[in-house]
Amino acid sequence: MKREDLSDLAVFLAVAEERSFTRGAIRLGLSQATLSQTVSNLERRLGIRLLARTTRSVRTTEAGERLLETLRPALADLDAQIQTLAAMSDTPTGTLRLTTIGYPARALVLPALSGFHEAYPGVKLEISVDDAFTDIVAGGFDAGIRFGHRVEKDMIAVPIGPDIRVAVVATPNYFERCSKPENPRDLSRHDCINFRLASAGNIFRWQFWDKGRPLDVKVEGSLTVNDGDTLEAAALCGLGLAYLFEDQVAPHLESGALVRCLEKWCPPAPGYHLYYPTRRQKTPALAALVETLRYRS
Repeated sequence: MKREDLSDLAVFLAVAEERSFTRGAIRLGLSQATLSQTVSNLERRLGIRLLARTTRSVRTTEAGERLLETLRPALADLDAQIQTLAAMSDTPTGTLRLTTIGYPARALVLPALSGFHEAYPGVKLEISVDDAFTDIVAGGFDAGIRFGHRVEKDMIAVPIGPDIRVAVVATPNYFERCSKPENPRDLSRHDCINFRLASAGNIFRWQFWDKGRPLDVKVEGSLTVNDGDTLEAAALCGLGLAYLFEDQVAPHLESGALVRCLEKWCPPAPGYHLYYPTRRQKTPALAALVETLRYRS
């Protein structure tokens, strides 16, 4: 492969993933005109159209989508190998890219960073907060954070927090209007605040345990949100029952601003884990981050 082919493929990848020459140019730090000319030259050399362009959008053609599916893991692996070679020194250096959802970023990662940066000044950390389940290999991330039971089998997972519990909560005023549900099936008579998942776009089904077996319940209500902080705020406003993490609402439970129900149906579950691909060699920088965040009971 010629050197210009590799750089042009990287440009195509950025434009295709961003679905925009403007955003691709910002991502690569190049001009929009340079990206447009580079992709045109690549298409001319290959003799096939890779991107369908209009004045308002950019999308991959069938051939472009096939090339994109091949490029993502290939360039991610190449980048990982380069990082591994650069990190052969015992001193942790370089930039780590981490994908996570909001709560563990705030509660587990950020509090640990002061000591981490003091111990490893040569390591920079880029945190991408996204409620969707990101493919860390395709996205070029070094590691991610998920619940223990949601980590793929081809990943190494390290616990970074204790087991967690969920809590079904509402304000005292809400329970003055509506009696507490005795079991999850009673939720059909309540105004429940729904949560729309960013990853799939569907409404989250509330998850419980019934005599050791999982029980998923589809709830109904007058409000749907797609953000955990908004869900918490809605519960505090008395807008209905909410399904939230116990740690997140613990201060409100202690103050009495929220009251929980269905507690016996919500046993502990595996908590947050930091995970990374088994096929990638762990760099000194990643090893340092793993040990910093590792949960020690």
